[in-house]
Amino acid sequence: MERELNGEHTLLRIFVGESDKVGHKSLYWTILERAREGGLAGCTVFRGIAGFGASSVVHQAKGFRLSSDLPIVIEIVDTKEHVQRFLSDVQPMLSGALVTEEKVFVHHYKKAER
Repeated sequence: MERELNGEHTLLRIFVGESDKVGHKSLYWTILERAREGGLAGCTVFRGIAGFGASSVVHQAKGFRLSSDLPIVIEIVDTKEHVQRFLSDVQPMLSGALVTEEKVFVHHYKKAER
């Protein structure tokens, strides 16, 4: 069933390191899977080319050899209620993360016709 998602909603951003894990699985992948299983409207994972966090240690991609801990940004858009429920579910695994939330206006949300 296709969901309607137009108007004012919430964008959740979670900033983690590429090497962050939950058990043996990447934290970003675990969050992506949880978002899908939880029925959230959308989730995208971005890999940064450089960045630093609370430790002020700069991590960067160098030439063809990539750093093992590049910055990862996970963006999730859904209703405020869905985002809050999801965040309370994943909060225990976000000890070393930066989490932000902001209002967004969704103009278009539809599955591609193939």
